[in-house]
Amino acid sequence: MSTVPTVTLNNGVSIPQLGFGVFQVPDDETTAAVTGALEAGYRSIDTAAAYGNEAGVGRALAESGIPREELFVTTKLWNTDQGYDATLAAFDASLAALGLDHVDLYLIHWPVPAHDLYPETWRALERLAAEGRVRAAGVSNFQPAHLRRLLETGTLVPAVNQVELHPGLQQTGLRAFHAEHGIATEAWSPLAQGALLTEDALVSIAERHGKTPAQAVLRWHLQLGNIVIPKSVTPERIRQNIDVFDFELSAEEMDAVAALDRGMRTGPDPDTFN
Repeated sequence: MSTVPTVTLNNGVSIPQLGFGVFQVPDDETTAAVTGALEAGYRSIDTAAAYGNEAGVGRALAESGIPREELFVTTKLWNTDQGYDATLAAFDASLAALGLDHVDLYLIHWPVPAHDLYPETWRALERLAAEGRVRAAGVSNFQPAHLRRLLETGTLVPAVNQVELHPGLQQTGLRAFHAEHGIATEAWSPLAQGALLTEDALVSIAERHGKTPAQAVLRWHLQLGNIVIPKSVTPERIRQNIDVFDFELSAEEMDAVAALDRGMRTGPDPDTFN
């Protein structure tokens, strides 16, 4: 059994606080990467229709022999499939690719504000949740204005908002909004694609604990309460990323990481990405 702690979402569903992401992993490499992650102790796997590797994830899950109830599978609806009927059809396609009868978390990948379909799309996710085909419904890359609209027009509060979040982009205001409304914060690109790992503060924290800078950053996320999904295809790094539960950052070290915030995005701006 995995030793990763869980976060209880606003509907009572538990999600492992640390999972494995497969963004930009080719489908033919995904099965091996996910198999390695499952062997290392990960039980939460995060994919998306847009990644083109749901089938590779599904193969690894099927071959693992791990009972379905011990796994937590997330996938996401792509922008071109937004709209009520299109969302339901896209969900069926994702489920077929994964070879599953339900997913644990289904997310709207981006708000795509210019198309203005996300409130209608959210209604489809509410239906999927009501039918039990998704255990939890959430969003990704939503800003407070987008979330407010769902809270006003929908019947379900998103369980999760998965956003770019790392020491260079700490999303303090957004995290406060999440906390106020019972929305869990999940971090994609939690290591800023390695861009910050040579920062003196991170290097010295890592050395103090006998860990790598990446492990120090993941530990910072966990202590903030973030759900985190580091991605790697390197077996050693996959194992290192889950080996973060035997040390703790001090208040001073947490402050030192907080001082690295600089509004640094590695991905698109959700307000303008259409």
